[in-house]
Amino acid sequence: MKILTADEMRRIDRLTVERAEVSFPQLMEAAGRQLADFLQREILPNLRDTGKAPAHISILCGKGNNGGDALVAARHLRERGLEPRVILLASVEALKGDARASYDAYLKVGGKVEAISSMPEWKRRCESVLDCEVVVDGLLGTGLAGPVEGLLAGVIADVNARRGRYRVLAVDIPSGLASDTGEALGESIEADATLTFTAPKRGLIFPPNCLRVGRLAVAPIGTPEELLAGDSDLWLNLIVPRQFSRLSLRRQPTAHKGDFGHVLLVAGSRGKSGAAVLGGWAALRAGAGLVTVATSASAQPLVAAQVPELMTEALVETEAGTISRRAVDYGTFDQLAEDKSVIALGPGLSMHPETAQFVRSVVERLEKPLVLDADALNALVGQLESLRKRRAPLTVLTPHPGEMARLLGSTSAEVQRQRVEVAQNFARSYGVFVILKGFRTLVATPAGQVYVNPTGNPGMAAAGMGDVLTGLIAGVLAQWPTAPAEDVLSLAVYLHGRAGDLAAQAQGEQALMATDVIEALPQSWMELQQAIERDRPGVTYLLS
Repeated sequence: MKILTADEMRRIDRLTVERAEVSFPQLMEAAGRQLADFLQREILPNLRDTGKAPAHISILCGKGNNGGDALVAARHLRERGLEPRVILLASVEALKGDARASYDAYLKVGGKVEAISSMPEWKRRCESVLDCEVVVDGLLGTGLAGPVEGLLAGVIADVNARRGRYRVLAVDIPSGLASDTGEALGESIEADATLTFTAPKRGLIFPPNCLRVGRLAVAPIGTPEELLAGDSDLWLNLIVPRQFSRLSLRRQPTAHKGDFGHVLLVAGSRGKSGAAVLGGWAALRAGAGLVTVATSASAQPLVAAQVPELMTEALVETEAGTISRRAVDYGTFDQLAEDKSVIALGPGLSMHPETAQFVRSVVERLEKPLVLDADALNALVGQLESLRKRRAPLTVLTPHPGEMARLLGSTSAEVQRQRVEVAQNFARSYGVFVILKGFRTLVATPAGQVYVNPTGNPGMAAAGMGDVLTGLIAGVLAQWPTAPAEDVLSLAVYLHGRAGDLAAQAQGEQALMATDVIEALPQSWMELQQAIERDRPGVTYLLS
């Protein structure tokens, strides 16, 4: 699902009108109807019992198209027997175009609109207006260029100050929020839910702004999906289950383990055998047909004893118990890798100089799909040209911000400030796929597309989570070697985060461990398959 800027959204709306024979008033009508439907379906049934009359709704409208959408919703609600209180935070004369037409249509069905155009007048009516069960925020839309000032700033502050009294539903975007960036402009509505139209906007997805959105849903209003999918200028995407319908998740009855690939995970060292166990276990849970863990000789017995389904291979080790560069001598490692579908290197390898030499040798010589994580990434610091020289069909790097900073000679803070651009530029420059981990993990492709993962939670900021992701990535790549890599990698990060969410629901965020995530993977898989199979055109629920 595409993520758009305000300008991109305006262009898509214009193209919808030109190519799909839909008028701008029809787009507003569809948006308002979807808003009324969402309010009745998702908000009103979940209200607490306050003792007030049913469905006590205050709709706050601005003078622009956002207010026009809200006025259309008010008309639909009134036609369904509800009596919303509609407040226009502007003079009636300020309404123009489609917004004015929506105002007139609401009056024609017997609706009443209270216009408030000054702060003293708002303060006199504020307590009465906000004595309700639901506030619909239709004050400002995506066209905001700077901090909200004056009357609307005061209204937003008052809505936020009293928000424990009611549920807040934002129309398209919470008023005051920047549409094109996660950075705060100033005061903005803190919503319990946001219904946006056609596609999510960037400000709804990235922090800190996304923390004010509440539950996010996207409603179609008439734009053909192919208009978005076929636009090569739209490169930012949100990962949703529908994306994986292009993969065949259901297995054929005649399948055997050889159909699902063989993962070789090179991981672990003396004292860090757990990383190898976690990665190998996750690769199995990902569905790989076979998984072999190659580790240092002293760690091999420990790995072999943990998960009976794993095969293990002992590699020559250094005096420190890490994999030695001699493991590649005489073609030994090449023979081990020869029949493998995908190779993952990094978890728990250590930063021993000989182990780093081993990693670089594998990267430069092996013409196999490769996943690089943790200490395999550290071994490439100052050696990035080796990535460009690779002749393999696929290279995947999975850094957290600190590892990415080391690769770039930068700082974690600088990486975090421009996460999307950093991942995109690195992937393009070196012809690799980059999975930049963290809140809203990113999948960046060599072609410049970036996919944003909506799943996961703070409980996953714990030891071993990256090892699990590495195993998952290798496991899904082994199963879909010819599918679009962006879909397969997005599948891995989505499943990883969703398993973390399911585990957190059961264990709590503070107690969450990497093994909990692995154990939640079966449920994550089943939930995803069910979501794809029941997918129908309509509202898409994205984030909560």
